[in-house]
Amino acid sequence: MALDIPGLSISLAFSLGAFAGGGWWCLRRLAQARLLLDTPTSKIRSAAQGYVELYGVLHSLGEGPLLAPLTGKPCLWWRYRIEQYSERGKNKSWRVVDSGVSDAWLRLADATGECLIDPRGAEVRPATRERWKGSQRHPRGGLVAGGLSGWLGSGEYRYTEERLHAGEPLYAIGDFHTGGGGHQGLDLATAQGAVIREWKGDFAGLLQRFDSDGDGQLGETEWQRVRLAAQLEAEDRHRRASVAPAVNQMRRPRESQPFLLSSHGEDELARHFRWQALAGALLCVAGAVATVYLLRVTGLL
Repeated sequence: MALDIPGLSISLAFSLGAFAGGGWWCLRRLAQARLLLDTPTSKIRSAAQGYVELYGVLHSLGEGPLLAPLTGKPCLWWRYRIEQYSERGKNKSWRVVDSGVSDAWLRLADATGECLIDPRGAEVRPATRERWKGSQRHPRGGLVAGGLSGWLGSGEYRYTEERLHAGEPLYAIGDFHTGGGGHQGLDLATAQGAVIREWKGDFAGLLQRFDSDGDGQLGETEWQRVRLAAQLEAEDRHRRASVAPAVNQMRRPRESQPFLLSSHGEDELARHFRWQALAGALLCVAGAVATVYLLRVTGLL
């Protein structure tokens, strides 16, 4: 019996991918679960600068709530996905035709202070998640059928919307930074250079201020005046920033550490990551078994 070399090669590539991908996913999720449990929860007022874990309650920024794009319900953050049902012969599937996610900042508060959170790049796990079906591609302002009837309803489109609301608890882990309020040190050389680069953006204005002989150029003496003025401007800006109220912010870490925002606590998140690690381990084992089998079939093992 002749071997189907191209088919076996494709199968071998898939099995190797399952082996490597499953193993990587398992180790990644286990490491993230361990990191969540090992990182202590900080109070906002006393949180160290850098990678921290916070737990508090979401509040509106005072600009009015957002409106979720599919249901029109007020919220502080949303994410949606619209899928269309397709059927080609025996192949039946749901294909994503539209999706989106909010990038509005969030305000987290605990008993000691507040922190503004930039959700871009975060893995967000909200408690509110609605899914239903319909016949329109965009059910803007449409009523959402509740419970099992919404999920089993007819229609060629399937909608999923997730939201965060004011007053809900939020677990957050990411890069924490405090600006203003005397927290920022002054690197005078860097700050001076930034001011000079800003002024060079309007070179005509720079000449008008410092070209004392009117020759259309800045000589060495004139450049010394520019540098001195830029130093004074940098020091003045730092003084103004130092007396401004302190602002706490959380963003995506620059390193490969997880950036998570969740309506659930760290214990539930860690448990969910362990289940995902188990799924990755099973995929890895299945890929390994399939790889060994295919290598034996081809005579390479």
